[in-house]
Amino acid sequence: MITCFAAVAAFTLWAQKGILHTEMKVESGTYDQPMATIGTKPSEPWSATTVAVAVDNKPQPGKPVTVVGEIVDFSCYLQLGKHGEKHRSWGQKCVENGQPIGMLTKEGTLYMLMPEEHDPRRDGGVDARASAADHMGHIVEVNGTEASVNGYRGIYVRG
Repeated sequence: MITCFAAVAAFTLWAQKGILHTEMKVESGTYDQPMATIGTKPSEPWSATTVAVAVDNKPQPGKPVTVVGEIVDFSCYLQLGKHGEKHRSWGQKCVENGQPIGMLTKEGTLYMLMPEEHDPRRDGGVDARASAADHMGHIVEVNGTEASVNGYRGIYVRG
């Protein structure tokens, strides 16, 4: 009996590593045919403004990537597991009002999305909120630079 209970508990923990609340469906785009493409493929990991302001002109390691996933409201997904079409209008309000933008992959990896260009981002010259709101709850392809530190993952989107 104890072995059976342990096996069920282990399976439950394993099953939870994927996408939270899989019953919340995405209706626009698929992982094989994303609805849209966001960002341009960088030839170098970081833009000139990022390199120029980095400590000793050496930003954290990053690699150019193309990732397919659902645009989510990072805060609601992390806190409540909400995503998909049923959360689209709420997620749009959240990102339009300053909550972080997320991208959820088919495997359940959650990335934070941010504009790559450091100085324009810092000075308010670039903003990803309109694009994120337009594609909230949709599966899209994102091009940018992936960076991670201590388990936090981000994609810095150029263009």
